[in-house]
Amino acid sequence: MRVGIISPYSLSIPGGVQGQILGLARCLRRDGHVVRVLGPCDGAPPEPGVTPIGNSLPTSVNGSVAPIAPDVPAQLRTIRVLRDEDFDVVHLHEPLVPGPTQTALMVKTAPLIGTFHAAGSLSPYRWFGAAVRRMARRLDLRCAVSEEARDAAQRTLGGTYELVFNAVDTTDYDSAEPWPTNGHPTVLFLGRHEPRKGLDVLLASVAHLPGDVRLWVAGDGPDTDALKARYTSDRIAWLGRIDEDEKRSRLRGADVFCAPSLRGESFGIVLLEAMAAGTPVVASALPGYAKVARDGADAALVPPGDPEALAAALTEVLTDPARHAGLVAAGHTRVADFSMTRLARMYAGFYERIATPAAAR
Repeated sequence: MRVGIISPYSLSIPGGVQGQILGLARCLRRDGHVVRVLGPCDGAPPEPGVTPIGNSLPTSVNGSVAPIAPDVPAQLRTIRVLRDEDFDVVHLHEPLVPGPTQTALMVKTAPLIGTFHAAGSLSPYRWFGAAVRRMARRLDLRCAVSEEARDAAQRTLGGTYELVFNAVDTTDYDSAEPWPTNGHPTVLFLGRHEPRKGLDVLLASVAHLPGDVRLWVAGDGPDTDALKARYTSDRIAWLGRIDEDEKRSRLRGADVFCAPSLRGESFGIVLLEAMAAGTPVVASALPGYAKVARDGADAALVPPGDPEALAAALTEVLTDPARHAGLVAAGHTRVADFSMTRLARMYAGFYERIATPAAAR
């Protein structure tokens, strides 16, 4: 089957949706499908099988900043690729985000499946309610990565949704070399530096951690400079934006992975990545995270926004070998439920349900 997968976000910038798209494409190809990924790229395509349709424009979306491509040249390139490739089915991730996914929805050159990732209040959907509902009806099948993402879409778009999940290709982590910690217990943060990710809470918790603990802070964002100025401890290493290879190596090397988000997480894919790397997880007790990592079993979950509670959970995992080993073992078991191979085969079944071969069209 010829499958086109379209990302609304820049594929050369790390992100949860982008990682899902690229991993899904790789697994589908391993199963014998012909897959091409379309999306914005700020620089060279991140891997083979990607067709760049232009640069991105950082845009405020759902409490974050998304690298989307709503400009006219990008849409014209998208239309040209869709017509040239003649896909049997086109898979749109966040289909109503302005840019190539929305354009593919409007021109509809093949049967369409849409996956909704975002949770919480989706203000743009409400602002353009009637228009986006009409566009959503052009989808032949709708999926959502969690109950929260499904509910958010249903509130404004209506319709029915197949419940899927975000996934991890565990083979990506097996060969990663652990990043050295120089003998210090180390906590890793990965994410955009913005209020909803809770980095400020984690940085405030450092004062309550044992003196030999170090914190790796990966990523960047609008709050980076202010946070660096406020937290000047030599126990904090500011890594900036890191590539996928370094991310896997840092996850393998860290003693604990921490996700202190405050809100807006529909699915904790980064928690699964930590589990795949064999690293215990301490995270906020958000609904999206709790569906992935069960408190006391797969992770330690704490009330969001509480630096002292976060520090207590981190200290327990860092200093109790039995607790640490138990979370590692439980994480390995849990991540198997979220295999990218399993997800790819689920999607392949959906594709077969709605696809119309190009010759028949």
